Amino acid sequence: MYKNIPKTERIYKKSKPIDQLSSAEAISLMIKEHRGASLDVKKAKASIEIATNKIFNHLNTNPNGRLIYVGAGTSGRIGVQDGVELIPTFNWPKSRLDYIIAGGNKAVLNSVENAEDDILEATEIVLKKLINSQDVLIGLAASGNTPFTCKVLEEANKKNALTIAISNNPNGKLLKFGKYKIILNTKEELIAGSTRLKAGTAQKICLNVISSLVMIKLGRVKNGIMSHMLPTNQKLRDRKLRIDT
Repeated sequence: MYKNIPKTERIYKKSKPIDQLSSAEAISLMIKEHRGASLDVKKAKASIEIATNKIFNHLNTNPNGRLIYVGAGTSGRIGVQDGVELIPTFNWPKSRLDYIIAGGNKAVLNSVENAEDDILEATEIVLKKLINSQDVLIGLAASGNTPFTCKVLEEANKKNALTIAISNNPNGKLLKFGKYKIILNTKEELIAGSTRLKAGTAQKICLNVISSLVMIKLGRVKNGIMSHMLPTNQKLRDRKLRIDT
């Protein structure tokens, strides 16, 4: 029955179904599973380090190169969440940051039906965004099989861009299209197929580690302080003042 179904889609059988647990039991189990997601990221430490170094070298060597997050649904939104923070935190140029999300910008706030299956749109957007050899694309897919994300990375490879594939499925097709691969093997969700849970947690941790370390290597952190941050509100202006003094 489960032979061809990604583990992220399978039924969780380590406890009674979560809807049959008390609130206290359900909370404890969810916390346990999210904690386990961080350990799944730790298991991918070696591949994360390799990918991070490759991203740094590529962006450092190509001063016009962009960091581009690619995904659909939850994975796409997690990519956006990681990327947007690079601007105020590290003063990463907007011109060097972009997103390719199945369904476009409206998919960030709303579900866009069938967008993740649209490989024609994936092909067209790679051309539209002028993806080239200077760019870095990070593709994320919990199932590892999202057609849109796979196609974007496939087409980006033809442009000789640096491609990173992050999959929560060790057998995900996406891994075939990443020059460097990261597997976050989070397995079954407490709510079957709801990868906004621990799969999403693992993706967020992984991206957080990668992007932060890349920015550190690019010299945008000094002595553990956000030396290049943009003071866009009073809290940040106060922090900037403390840093400068």
